Amino acid sequence: MKKTYPVLEMTCAACAVSVESMLKNTAGVTDAGVNYANQSAWVQFDPAVVDQQGLQNAVRSIGYDLVIDAEDPQQVQQEARQRQYESLKKRTVWAAVLSLPVVVIGMFFMDSPGFPGRYGNWLMMALSAPVVFGLGRSFFANAWKQARHGKANMDTLVALSTGIAFLFSAFNTIDPDFWHRRGVHPHVYFEAAAVVVAFILLGKLLEERAKSNTTSALKKLMGLQPKTVRIVEGGTEREIPVASVQVGQLIVVRPGEKIPVDGRVDSGTSYVDESMISGEPVPVGKQTGDNVYAGTINQKGSFRFRAEKVGADTVLAQIIRMVQEAQGSKAPVQQLVDRIAGIFVPVVIGIAVLTFLAWMVFGGDDAFTHALLTSVTVLVIACPCALGLATPTAIMVGVGKGADYNILIRDAESLELGYKVNAVLLDKTGTITEGRPVVTDFIWQRPAADQAGLPAVLYALETRSEHPLAQAVTNYLEEQKPAEVVPDRFESLTGRGVAGRVGEMNYRVGNRRLLDESGVRIDGPAAEAAGRLEAEAKTVVFFADDSGVLAVIAIADPLKKSSEAAVRTLQNRGIEVYMLTGDNARTAEAVAKAVGIRSFRAEVMPSDKADFVKELQRLGKVVAMVGDGINDSQALAQADLGIAMGKGSDIAMDVARMTLITSDLSSIPKALQLSRKTVQVIRQNLFWAFIYNLIGIPIAAGLLYPVNGFLLNPMVAGAAMALSSVSVVTNSLRLKAAKL
Repeated sequence: MKKTYPVLEMTCAACAVSVESMLKNTAGVTDAGVNYANQSAWVQFDPAVVDQQGLQNAVRSIGYDLVIDAEDPQQVQQEARQRQYESLKKRTVWAAVLSLPVVVIGMFFMDSPGFPGRYGNWLMMALSAPVVFGLGRSFFANAWKQARHGKANMDTLVALSTGIAFLFSAFNTIDPDFWHRRGVHPHVYFEAAAVVVAFILLGKLLEERAKSNTTSALKKLMGLQPKTVRIVEGGTEREIPVASVQVGQLIVVRPGEKIPVDGRVDSGTSYVDESMISGEPVPVGKQTGDNVYAGTINQKGSFRFRAEKVGADTVLAQIIRMVQEAQGSKAPVQQLVDRIAGIFVPVVIGIAVLTFLAWMVFGGDDAFTHALLTSVTVLVIACPCALGLATPTAIMVGVGKGADYNILIRDAESLELGYKVNAVLLDKTGTITEGRPVVTDFIWQRPAADQAGLPAVLYALETRSEHPLAQAVTNYLEEQKPAEVVPDRFESLTGRGVAGRVGEMNYRVGNRRLLDESGVRIDGPAAEAAGRLEAEAKTVVFFADDSGVLAVIAIADPLKKSSEAAVRTLQNRGIEVYMLTGDNARTAEAVAKAVGIRSFRAEVMPSDKADFVKELQRLGKVVAMVGDGINDSQALAQADLGIAMGKGSDIAMDVARMTLITSDLSSIPKALQLSRKTVQVIRQNLFWAFIYNLIGIPIAAGLLYPVNGFLLNPMVAGAAMALSSVSVVTNSLRLKAAKL
């Protein structure tokens, strides 16, 4: 069994590593992963060995919590995070209020003979104690829970640095003569301990506020789900929670309401805004037998429908799950970052110990004071949070940005890989073309005066035909509102067309073979028109009576309006574009030429498409395959990046790493551009996170002291540490404003 759970109480990237390690080491768990940015964990486990309660107990043992057995776990997590945010805000305000006088006394009144200088140390101790051990108690509690299991995280660094600074200062306040007898002035660092806690709390507050913005796209999707629904039972209506809806129940939808689950219209008519699924702004007409989808919005009409997919099976729930999984997934670079974050805290503690020892040996007269100050500063300034947030925050914002552009991204790896793509393979039908035949040319062979009644006859014959192309003709004629005609005789001729009799005349609708068998000649203007249309790779249908051809009709699968521009954009970026189709070579050539594709393959089987992907991969290409059908699924799975069209088959969308909800092909270059911008932000974040620590830790250890006597104040170190996390999250949020 594989399930995803919200995680509570995580405060840094090392926390995520600790939770993940604990879950992986729990009996019955085969694999697990934790994402700090969206505060979630996925666990693959054997329910016969360990149940959900066991998983929760394992996580609780190190100071965190899993949300299990909740009707709406995301809501529980959201409420918990809101409570945590409000508590954090109060603690931050009080920490600032109490720390301010400590700083003022420490900087301006320590040497004054009267009040408060005379009692300065005692006042600062009284004011800083509630800050360090009261408002900052969570650091000590979490550090202890971690230590019990042989682990360390950011709380360990904060607890060690502030605790040591406070206790050393308290000793110097209570017994200053201990140092006076040794000829050393007893310095105190109450302001450093208090302000470090205040700065770290402020940094966490800003970080929480920024992180909440990265999940806005997911919140919008969840907001599309109504909370309650009206069902009909025994002729009466009653309201129940949407989570209680069962398949087969009859549901009432009134004007302006959101549709709660997927189903099929049972009675009534309306228009439904399906833009959240299709990307198309025009409402879709609904009548008996039509499908409706959760999250879409009913317009003016009212109707009843039968629930067919509920809960996690609805299209909207699948979209939300894809976004959640993508935001919670780890890019390949993140796996390296996690390993670094896992060893970061022990390494920093080791550096702090070495710093202390080095100062004790080489520090001269004030060796102990400097040793303590520098080791505390090293513990304060070292921050794995910026490192841990660098990748997941960028991924979360990138996935959300993709959702805004109707691009659903399945996992972080696909978002990281997209910018490397240098070959794009496009399926023809349903991808480059609309995927539905329409009449493109209708050429009458009789003068307008002699056409009376003929459209009605053609309409009557085609509405009775089962051939897919017949629907294109009836759709075309419906706009003319032909009169109703009932044929005296009707016959469907497999592989040729249809024939019928109306009054005294026999009529035929079909291909050349049907007319040849009936002795009807195709010559003159009709032959010329048919030849020209066939050269354009269009399917030609003839409408004839006993005297000859009445009309020449061309049917084709029209190109999507965005196809040509999308292909040109990809080629301008140096990406090779190929077209694959099972259609004949002449049709394939015409379509490729129309959209500007130079390379194509026609009459290919599904396995041939996958083989062509392999062929390009052997040549060193990073291949993206774009398709919509079951026949594309093998190639989508084989490609480095599979992209499914949202109106395609479920299998194609399951296999693909990205799904385009809209049918607009211009989303493909946008998806690849989004990948490029996301990777740029990840690299920027990682660069600054690494540089920050590489520069900050040596300076904190006192590297500049032999040169210019500079020692970094722990208060400044605390501010810098908080700023590093906020700067990484803020840089990730820049993606929201990026133009694709």
